[in-house]
Amino acid sequence: MAGTSNVFRHLALVLVALASIGAKAPEVGVQAPPFELTLVDGTKVSSADLRGQVVVLNFWATWCVPCKQELPTLDAYYAATSKFGLRVFAVTTEDSVPLSQMKRLFAALHISPVRKIRGPYDVMRGVPTNYVIDRAGRLRYAQAGAFDLDALNTVLIPLLKEPAPPPIAPAT
Repeated sequence: MAGTSNVFRHLALVLVALASIGAKAPEVGVQAPPFELTLVDGTKVSSADLRGQVVVLNFWATWCVPCKQELPTLDAYYAATSKFGLRVFAVTTEDSVPLSQMKRLFAALHISPVRKIRGPYDVMRGVPTNYVIDRAGRLRYAQAGAFDLDALNTVLIPLLKEPAPPPIAPAT
């Protein structure tokens, strides 16, 4: 039986690797590809809804030690800077985490927990992975590795100082 489970495990790894070959990672410096988030409470948030704000998409896992250190830092940073137009979303990489556990975990946090994301954003070489999108919708940062306070300041302060783009005129 152990041999069979190893075959399935290897097959699953091969399928994941093959699926990622065709997936094109978002490119830094250009317009960020659109996405749609499904928050833990069921609310849907699209990239269009976030235009004019600086957005951090943080991919994390419950078993990831750097993630456990980074989430409180991100949360405190968000609590202090959200009034300047920052939005932070914590995207779980684990479908198996029960919804009740996710809700308990984020009950004391300010950042929005995300259950699912639709779009080309995914983990890059490990968790945590962070994407930062500026007010105009350009992808300005995409890297694996945890943010610390210095890195957050370096990446986010210049973006938070940028003016929001003019609103998009409705189609006539």
